Amino acid sequence: MHPELFKFNTPDFLTGLLPNEIVIYSYGALILIGVLAAFSYLKKYAYKDFGLSEDTSQSLLMGLIIMSVVGGKFFMIFENPSYYLSNPQSLISNSGFVFYGSLIFSMGFVIWFIKKHQLSTWKFLDLIGFVAIIVHFFGRLGCFMAGCCHGIESHGPLAITFTDPLSQAEPLGVPLHPTQLYSSFMLASIFVILTLIRKRQQFEGQLFLLYLILYSTGRSIIEEFRGDEARGFLLDGWYSNSQFISTVIITFAIIAYVVQYRKSKTNV
Repeated sequence: MHPELFKFNTPDFLTGLLPNEIVIYSYGALILIGVLAAFSYLKKYAYKDFGLSEDTSQSLLMGLIIMSVVGGKFFMIFENPSYYLSNPQSLISNSGFVFYGSLIFSMGFVIWFIKKHQLSTWKFLDLIGFVAIIVHFFGRLGCFMAGCCHGIESHGPLAITFTDPLSQAEPLGVPLHPTQLYSSFMLASIFVILTLIRKRQQFEGQLFLLYLILYSTGRSIIEEFRGDEARGFLLDGWYSNSQFISTVIITFAIIAYVVQYRKSKTNV
């Protein structure tokens, strides 16, 4: 839609230190909103359920952000290995991320954090699931504004036409599936579902594992409407890298769900 929210001339006292014109990008602004909303949620429940201080929650969130960026950039290599291995600098200059890379790297950090603070692993992962959904929801709205992660051509009632010349959507002026909004709606729905289930949660880890299963299933479906070919395919044209990762995550999440459920019944 509109990749740039607004721009303004750099104040005189900052001339020479910053570019002559400062641009506020929609994607970055929405990510910031998502991080602030996620921190508010994390701070509340990390203290309520685990007794963690605000400073500790802030350190956790900063670690998650760093690992998400590193993982999201690293997994971009798999989209086009020959290009990124030959041009590693493009990983920094390119604004893109791969969500599953961010998820996997950040989960490694979370496990380290859990062990360091001697927290209940599955119970804490339930909280992290909600935090991930919040940031990802706003991130997908940012994708919509930037035009990235767009869908294939569509002439249905939900189709959106991107016209801003700065938009990353291709082609411009052609109605496309707004897959970014599909994802945002899916994430919001998952958040509501998990919130309702939490009131009668059966075992620790149930919410996090359901998040993985529901998101990965929805992502696999939405992939069928994606039009940005850069994400890469495991089997050219019909089975994307993201769908493969979704399949792996769903499989392991279902196995873990069954194991945790049976443990909860055994311990009753």
